[in-house]
Amino acid sequence: MAAKCVGAVGAPAATALAVAALAVAGCGSAMRSHAGTGARPAAAAIPAALARESRPIGRGPAFAPPSRGPVLGACRPGLGRRAGVHVEVFAANEVVLVAAGIGARPPLARSAGRIAGARCFGELVTVEPTGVVLLRPGARTTVADLFRSWGQPLTVDRLASFSGRVRVYVGGRRRLGAAGAVPLTPHAEIVLEVGPYVPPHAAYHFPPGS
Repeated sequence: MAAKCVGAVGAPAATALAVAALAVAGCGSAMRSHAGTGARPAAAAIPAALARESRPIGRGPAFAPPSRGPVLGACRPGLGRRAGVHVEVFAANEVVLVAAGIGARPPLARSAGRIAGARCFGELVTVEPTGVVLLRPGARTTVADLFRSWGQPLTVDRLASFSGRVRVYVGGRRRLGAAGAVPLTPHAEIVLEVGPYVPPHAAYHFPPGS
């Protein structure tokens, strides 16, 4: 599958970079050069056609909204068995990072940008800023639940701090109706956009075990 995101947010995305190297896919899975170093992400392994379709991770706090919502469902000490769904978010033709730590109750333990531990974990959880949302088996959750637990608004004309008509795609196809009503189903690829059109991915290469 194609990579949409280039650049990154600095040191906390080291784990996400590793995911990108394995999957060649996923928002938040590559890193912007560190300020003052002049270093750039390696691009030689990315086909030119995919590089032309990529979008940068937006700069500033609006493109990296923190997790500040409630934990949904029973909060349990361990993650346990989980299935992944991938959610990509674009605004103003750039990537909005889905925060790590959604659905995890502090205090949080972090390692290389990944949530390595928490007091407890809810029904849906993000442990790294790649857009992979981990669901408990049998969970019946929606995109609206994700944004609620993230603590970010989602309406027909609002996506986090961005205004405009919100579009949603599932498996690369446009889904009419409210974006929040889309169910989070295992191994789905869900893309939300506001602003210029970004060709949506049809699938995501999930790491083993998710």
